[in-house]
Amino acid sequence: MADKDAGGRATKQILGLGFLPDEARHGFVLHLPASQAATADISLSEYRDFVIEEGHLRLPPVTPTDPTLRVLLKRKKWNDIAAAFWEESSRRLKKVGLAAARLPKKGDVPIHPSLGKELCILCWAIEDADPNLIPEAIRNWEGLAPEERWWLFTMTAGATGQALQNGVGWRKALRFALTENPVVKGEGMAPRVRKQLLESYQMSLL
Repeated sequence: MADKDAGGRATKQILGLGFLPDEARHGFVLHLPASQAATADISLSEYRDFVIEEGHLRLPPVTPTDPTLRVLLKRKKWNDIAAAFWEESSRRLKKVGLAAARLPKKGDVPIHPSLGKELCILCWAIEDADPNLIPEAIRNWEGLAPEERWWLFTMTAGATGQALQNGVGWRKALRFALTENPVVKGEGMAPRVRKQLLESYQMSLL
């Protein structure tokens, strides 16, 4: 049953970060382990179907080679990007009248499909990057419009979208694009940056 607001009106059920189980079954799940060790693995999976019982997800076990697994990242790197991703996502959810969950430390967190795609882009950009370049990657990610992030996800996921396909093709090109090419916030991806991204991808195939 849906919750009600102070005025007695029914509110939408929301799980995690903007996931609406009554409206869609496609989405992402962020898997945060109980361990807070810097070397602990966090992961992000994309699902086309969810089983939801009594407001909770029932998820099958995920292995590193599972095709649904999009990201494997050490907790240290996750901690470096988590606040920036969560703050922007929460701000956008509030704009459309959806409550935003607090950033959790552990557990399985459902994520709206659009936001999940954008998180993939940020994770893929830093997974093999020098930790000193992560602030630059965050700034460039923030400089992209959501539609540009979705385009990057579509291009990358189509060729190298599984967790263990890092360091090649679009994944490699994406890292260069977001850690070495400045993006001015509000202006989006400049044609020069897009051209360099495509050229970097082509070079990665040689």
